[in-house]
Amino acid sequence: MSQQAAVAADALHTPADQVRVNRHRADWRGWKFMWPFALVFVFVFVIPILYAVYISFFQKQMIGGTKFVGISNYIRLFHDQQFWSSVGRVALFTCVQVPVMLFLSAAMALALDSMKLHGAKFFRISTFLPYAVPAVVSTLVWGFMYGAKYGLVGSLNDWLGTNLDVLSPSVLLAAIGNIVTWEFTGYNMLIFYSSLSTIPHSLYEAASIDGAGEWQIVKSIKLPELKGSLAITVIFSIIGSFQLFNEPSILQNMVPGNSITTYYTPNMYAYNLSFAGNQSNYAAALAITMAVITMAIAYAVQLNSMKEQMK
Repeated sequence: MSQQAAVAADALHTPADQVRVNRHRADWRGWKFMWPFALVFVFVFVIPILYAVYISFFQKQMIGGTKFVGISNYIRLFHDQQFWSSVGRVALFTCVQVPVMLFLSAAMALALDSMKLHGAKFFRISTFLPYAVPAVVSTLVWGFMYGAKYGLVGSLNDWLGTNLDVLSPSVLLAAIGNIVTWEFTGYNMLIFYSSLSTIPHSLYEAASIDGAGEWQIVKSIKLPELKGSLAITVIFSIIGSFQLFNEPSILQNMVPGNSITTYYTPNMYAYNLSFAGNQSNYAAALAITMAVITMAIAYAVQLNSMKEQMK
């Protein structure tokens, strides 16, 4: 018997508890694939956040340069009426725009999943297409359409003899909400539709055999399936709404008067403080505060969604 065969035979007769297996050895092969992303993530995401937190504790002074002030910027922000006005505005925007957008998205997803919609492929592509259009371009297009003198609204006023002004201060927030809804309804619709696509059609057939109608199938099968995707879309929509910047910033030059102020939204306020007011330290404190507020709201929504799914 050769030496190799003898070693193999000894291994076969060795008890299992005597076989030396190094189960505690770390396997770093996964990190070799992750390090390019981790490196970019640290430099693009983690370091800027840490730097923003760091500079928020300082303040630039005309005499003496940059000075450590502790939490003075946060205390000042707490008493800043312009900041809380912008937060209240985006909160109102979120409470109205997000439910309307998600309702339309869910309705379109249910229509696609019903298999009774003619031209379903064209409908799916056409509703998703606005999401592919950059927000700046979408806002410019809608801004010219909103124009009371030379735009579509102006032409309707001339034709109907009315005096509509979609960009007036009383309805301006709704006009911005219409733009955002047009941009992201198709995106959320695809999330809902992908969730509905996971339901086996045999379940629909069994429900039909039991005498369930279309509405009963939607209520008992499809809507419960949308709970998970609804939580995701609500969280993403809340985060996006609190980061509202492009639409009001582009419309600022199209709106007559001073309807869109420099503090119309928190992001606009931070941008103008940093680049126009030379108050980057105070703007950093504002950005960190908004991040904490947004994370708290998103976390509360996630917890509520988890409780609903566990019922």
